[in-house]
Amino acid sequence: MRLNDDQKQRYARHISLPEIGEPGQKKLLAGRVLIVGAGGLGSPSAFYLAAAGVGAIGLMDADVVDLSNLQRQILHFTADVDRPKVESACDKLQALNPDSRICVYPHRLTAKNAGEILESYDFVIDATDNFDSKFMIADVCHAAKKPYSHAGIMRFCGQTMTVQPGKTACYRCVFQEPPPASDYAPQGPLGAVPGVMGSIQATEAIKFLLGIGDPLVNTLLVYDALEMSFRKIVVKRDKACSLCGDKR
Repeated sequence: MRLNDDQKQRYARHISLPEIGEPGQKKLLAGRVLIVGAGGLGSPSAFYLAAAGVGAIGLMDADVVDLSNLQRQILHFTADVDRPKVESACDKLQALNPDSRICVYPHRLTAKNAGEILESYDFVIDATDNFDSKFMIADVCHAAKKPYSHAGIMRFCGQTMTVQPGKTACYRCVFQEPPPASDYAPQGPLGAVPGVMGSIQATEAIKFLLGIGDPLVNTLLVYDALEMSFRKIVVKRDKACSLCGDKR
C-alpha cells in the first residue's frame, strides 16, 4: 500500500511525527474500530478517528437525534433532529474524510450479534450512556478477546480506562455489577466533558493501532472539569472477578 499525493498532504502532520511516519499512517488506514454509541462520547471519538484516517469505523446506535442531544453530540446538527444517529454521523464523517469507510449499525449491540460484529474490528470504543450496555460490552469484548476503551460521564466529571482482555484489569474488576436502576432525571453533563473523554478514547484507539505509547490499562483516569484536574487511580486485576478471575 502506498500513500497517494492527497494522502501525504492530508496526513502530513502525522507523517512528520517520528512515532508515526508513513508506515504508521498506513497502519491507521488499515485499522478497524467499532464505536458503540454515536452520542456525546461517540461523536468526538468518531470525528478524530476519521480525521486520523482510520480505514474502517463502525458506528452502532439504535437511537434518533433529539434536540436535547445537540448541546454535546457534535456530529449532529439541528437539521438532523429525528434522523437515525448513525446516518447523521455517517454523513459528517464521510464528508470529513472519504478515506474512512463508515459501517453503520442502526441497532444495539447484544450478546447474540456481538460475536459476528466484533470479528471485523481491531478495537472497540464503549461510548454508551447506561450501565447495562457497559457491562454487556465488557462481557462480549472479553469473550471475543477484543481490546476496548471504557468511558463514563456525569455532571462535570468523566472517567476512562482501557482494557486488554485476559491481560489487564477489566471493567468488572473495578465496578463488579451494575448499580440498582434509578428513576432520577439526568443532570448534565456539561457539554464539553464528553468531548474531552471521547477524544481520550480516540487517542487510545490510535495508539493501539499504531503500537505506540503506554495504553491506559490498569488505571482509571478521572477528570473533574470544575477543578480542571486529572487523577489516575491504579486498579488491579481481581482474581475473584466474575468475568476474568482465576476461578471462572
